Order: sequence, then structure tokens, then C-alpha cells
Amino acid sequence: MGSGASKNVQVTKEIGKKVLSASPKSNGYATEASFETKPYKLHRLEQGPSTNVSVTREDALKFYSQMYAIRRLENAAGSLYKEKIIRGFCHLYSGQEACAVGMRGAMRDQDAAITAYRCHGWTYLMGVSLQGVLSELTGRKPGCARGKGGSMHMYTKNFYGGNGIVGAQVPLGVGISFAQKYLGNNGVCIALYGDGAANQGQLFEVYNIAKLWKTPTIFVCENNGYGMGTSAERASANINYYTRGDFVPGIWVDGMDVLAVREATRFAIEHALSEQGPILMETQTYRYSGHSMSDPGTSYRSRDEIQEVRQTRDPITSFREKITSTGLVTVEELKKIEADIRAEVDNAQKMSKTDPEVSMDELTTDVYANPENIPTIRGAIPTVEIPHARKGKAVNL
Repeated sequence: MGSGASKNVQVTKEIGKKVLSASPKSNGYATEASFETKPYKLHRLEQGPSTNVSVTREDALKFYSQMYAIRRLENAAGSLYKEKIIRGFCHLYSGQEACAVGMRGAMRDQDAAITAYRCHGWTYLMGVSLQGVLSELTGRKPGCARGKGGSMHMYTKNFYGGNGIVGAQVPLGVGISFAQKYLGNNGVCIALYGDGAANQGQLFEVYNIAKLWKTPTIFVCENNGYGMGTSAERASANINYYTRGDFVPGIWVDGMDVLAVREATRFAIEHALSEQGPILMETQTYRYSGHSMSDPGTSYRSRDEIQEVRQTRDPITSFREKITSTGLVTVEELKKIEADIRAEVDNAQKMSKTDPEVSMDELTTDVYANPENIPTIRGAIPTVEIPHARKGKAVNL
């Protein structure tokens, strides 16, 4: 083979049981690499996503940065909660980063998402700064809801929360996707819920209406193995959540593999926009923390189980191994990214403690979208009415 032809030959090597390939290098780096994912499981689908996935150097750096930032963000949130600076409920996403980052990597500008209360990472990915998330958690004015929403109620463009009622966000997600179809904007809505919410009756109601109306809805069950302190096996007669839409096609994906999730989401978006209607995706994942900060997370599972997942399936360290082994990035580059993110999170954490809170007269603003129609609202004492006004327009109106 001549030297000219050899420049276009991919370099391939085997790591464990996964065949990895890297494209020719540019400036000392591979420009793209391919990996083999775990097989997808399909329900009412003749064909699924490709198990051979590729990633560019640019996307590899972006995905790693996003996952690492979410991990550091949640570490900071946990610390602030332990200091009693964050009050109320606080549900961490540590261990599940590949789910959100993979889905976000496939979304387009017109696509929307709605999730439950484990929403800090999603809020960041949808465009809110790290400080905007942490300041919201501590009830400060620079928070994305000006400190009035807290851990479970965060919003930004095309992101509808952050919802505290188990499973209640899923019907809303179908409504959002119906609006997208009605408006003809070619968008989809990703409606996320956990395995703990999967037995809610309202989910089965909206599987039905979404299929009847062929709404562009992607139902996503983030199966982290436990609904609060109850394992999936103890709570559900059928733990194959991707099949539970019955007439809604489903797909199972390894939720610890960011590239597998991205590929499955691309497939789901294409399906939802092809006049076939909704699709249900189950991402098999794991949470390192308890259900919430009040749950130590070790009374219903062993520390050894948690440690074993950290050592063998962690979404960040496994992705790091892939992209460094194929020459897409160097360890030194990732260390620099990690240092920069740590500094940004540390600064945001400090600011979230000292930023001002909203004034008392602002507490009753923006309760309703159109305050001119409702000039006063009732306070804690039924006979006392408080002035209602608009401080800022809701982001998704």
C-alpha cells in the first residue's frame, strides 16, 4: 500500500471486549473515534440504533466537561445542604450524568425537556450557569427562579422543570409535545421520570393519549434501580420498563454510556418526528447518593454495591478511558478542564452563600403568568390580600 493511501487508514485496537477505532490525527490528536456499545433491547421495533457509535474530538471534550461539571455541582450542593444553607428537599444526580448529557447531545434548539425533582444537572445543560443553579438552591436572587423555586423548581428556555410531584411532569410533557406538533415547529419533548414513578396510573393514561394523537413525545424512564428505598424488583411486576408502554415502541439503553444514550436519543427523535408518534426509552443507570439528602442510601443496599458500580461502571471515568485511549484527548487536557471546572464551582458555591435574597415585596410577584388579571393574592391569613405584580416574564410563555 502506498504512503498516500495509508494516511486514510483507521487505527484500530481492542480494549476489553469493545473494538475502538480512531481516525487519522490532526495536530497530534485523533479527530474522531468509534466505539461499540452494549446491545440495545427493542420493543415493537424492527430496527434500533446502531451499536457502532462515533464521537468527534470536539464533542468528546464537551461531553466530558458537562459530566464532570454536573458531578462537581452535585458535590457542592451536597456540601451546602450539610451546612444547612440549602433547606428542604435536595435530590442529587451523581452517577446518572451520562443520561442527561447524552440526551442533551442529541437535542436540537427546538426540542424541550421536562423532568422530576432530580433536575440540577438538566438545568445546567439547558443553559443556566453553575452559579444560577447553586444560587437557586440557596434561595438567592441570582438563581434561575430568583431563589423562589429551590431544588425542585428550576426553569429556563425549553426546560419546564423540575417538578416535585411524583410522575406529574409526564402528562405535562405530552402537553408540551402536543403544542409543538400543533405549532409545527418540528420539535419533540423529552419527558423524564424514574423507575419509582413508573407505576403511576397517569403515565399509562398519557401513553394512550400520546399514541392516539401521535404526539412527538420521548418518554424516558431513568432506571437507577431504586424508587426511594425500594428496589425495582420489589416494586414492579415488570422491570422491563421500556416495554411498559404496551402499544408504544420502546428501547433499552445503557445509561452509563454517554454515547449510547446520545445515539438512542437521535433514533428516538427521528422516530417521534416520523408520524409514528411517541417512543419510550429506558436508561439503565445508578445513583450514588440516597434518594434525597435525608437518605443515607445504605439501609437498602450495601456500600460494596455502590463501590463496585463506581469502580466498574462510572460514566465519567469510563468515558475518560475511551477518549484518552484512542488519542482523542490527552490526560493533561482533561486535568486542565477539571481544574477550571473545580474553580468555577468553588466560586459559584461561595457566591451562593453571600448573594442577596429577594426582598419581601417580591415574594408575591409572578405567581400567575398574567398578574393584571389577578391584582391580589391570598396570604397565609385568608383575610389578608397581598399585591400581585409581574417582576419578569416567564421564560417559556
